[in-house]
Amino acid sequence: MSLVSISIVISKIFHPVTAIQSEYSLWSREPEKEVFEVCKALGITFVAYSPLGRGFLTGAIKSRADFEAGDFRLSNPRFTDEAIKENLQFVNVIDQLAEAKGATKAQIALSWILSRNEEITVIPGTRKIHRLEENLGAYNVGLTKADAALIDAAVPQVTIGNRY
Repeated sequence: MSLVSISIVISKIFHPVTAIQSEYSLWSREPEKEVFEVCKALGITFVAYSPLGRGFLTGAIKSRADFEAGDFRLSNPRFTDEAIKENLQFVNVIDQLAEAKGATKAQIALSWILSRNEEITVIPGTRKIHRLEENLGAYNVGLTKADAALIDAAVPQVTIGNRY
């Protein structure tokens, strides 16, 4: 029995699920494997947290020196020197697309998520109003199929360094 079939049975027997939340971004694409199929089949909203890769996809992080002492990301495998160096290659592609579209890297990363399917919403964290306004601008960035293909070709399905 597939995950979709099991989920439908559970949803009908117990209690319907209206939303699930999981990390999802250009470098955390695990939900694409089965979760999106279940969401689509059951009309469940997928809420993506950390859609900007804990700040990495904005281009703000170029090395471990960009973190303050005690930052939890320093213990995260995605933020080793090797992982940062390797993963910056696809941030450069995001930057080129952002420049071509007159958008920010954050807006491109968020727009990419929103373009994946209609069941997705994002919750990018921020402490600053200007970042909230920037993030909302992602809804005005129109990614074409060619743009999405460029991003998909540049960003590996599995990035260097585990999530945690």
